[in-house]
Amino acid sequence: MKKVLVLEDEANIRGFVVINLRRSGYEPIEASTGMEALEKWRVNPDICVALLDVMLPDIDGFEVCRRIRASGSKMGIIMLTAKSQEIDKVTGLMTGADDYVTKPFAIAELTARVDALVRRLGLEDDEKARVEITSGPFVLNTRNRTLEKNGQRLKLTQIEYMLVKLFMENPGKALSREEILAAVWGEDFRGELKTVDVNIRRLRIKIEADPTEPEFLTTVWGYGYKWGF
Repeated sequence: MKKVLVLEDEANIRGFVVINLRRSGYEPIEASTGMEALEKWRVNPDICVALLDVMLPDIDGFEVCRRIRASGSKMGIIMLTAKSQEIDKVTGLMTGADDYVTKPFAIAELTARVDALVRRLGLEDDEKARVEITSGPFVLNTRNRTLEKNGQRLKLTQIEYMLVKLFMENPGKALSREEILAAVWGEDFRGELKTVDVNIRRLRIKIEADPTEPEFLTTVWGYGYKWGF
């Protein structure tokens, strides 16, 4: 049974989410503060998805997300925010979140987002897949899901890995934002196209010498992005 960390300081909301996740076949791990969530994660390293509330009594959900990502963890992360401002969505994605849900949310939508994230983070059939893809200074290993640049390992989230894999499998091909969103986040993802832009920006910080003048992951203005140099 897949474990889902539920970080929410409002007991009634947390309880409602927990009940419905359990009904959907998940094993919920509850936390009401950021520090408690980090401790629960420490003793449950096999958590596959974390639902992180932004507004908390101690450290906020963004900080919890940062600490999880700083450790190298590739678990799926969905931010729960009561705010609808664009900056909150961008902040969550830039700190390493894979998705966000704005309160108040329908529980069916939330569980669908968890299901979709679990599906797209699932391991592929390595026997049929190419083990290594090489492009310029980059080597992508699809067996252990890692990326190296000039022999140095780069720390990627699962979404970043999937973006790199999509581009390296389609060198020189211009991919529209719609194509990228469908391929990486899934056909049933309801997020905005801006989700692609934010994650591309975050990925460039890791792979480009100068993210403002990208050499490898370039913009096709008014359309999308392509991998080529």
